[in-house]
Amino acid sequence: MTRVFIHGLESSSQGDKGRYFRERYPDMIIEDYFGSLEERMETLRKRLEGKADLILVGSSYGGLMATIFACEQEERVRKLVLLAPALSLPGFAPYLNRRLCVPTALFHGSGDDVVPPEPVREIAEQVFLNLSYNRVVDDHSLHETFSSMAWDSLINIKQDGTYQ
Repeated sequence: MTRVFIHGLESSSQGDKGRYFRERYPDMIIEDYFGSLEERMETLRKRLEGKADLILVGSSYGGLMATIFACEQEERVRKLVLLAPALSLPGFAPYLNRRLCVPTALFHGSGDDVVPPEPVREIAEQVFLNLSYNRVVDDHSLHETFSSMAWDSLINIKQDGTYQ
């Protein structure tokens, strides 16, 4: 199992979420992504080359990236955890007709003024066949709920291959 955190557009591996994961899950891959969507995707593809059983955690633009990666290489992805994913951006349009079976947990703040929750919910319900959608009372960055989320359960897989 390989756990990966993908930060948002204006964040970095040193942001709050990156630091949180680095402290608690030292084996987690936490990189910096810069440039256009395609440049960021190329960095992600190279970093994950040869790795399988991926658990991808993506925040905002990183959620868009994680979802695109899963659309392109679903067989390598075991689970997606998406935090206010920017699925309503034009970069996701080529993948709107995909249907992903990957177990997906999506968390979105009801007060998100960066990535509107409703269009994302509609896209998610269309694309993800195994979706757990969670609307929480929070903002785009999930400041109130992020650190209290059940991360051990969300990003771990039991020995028998099922999710905790």
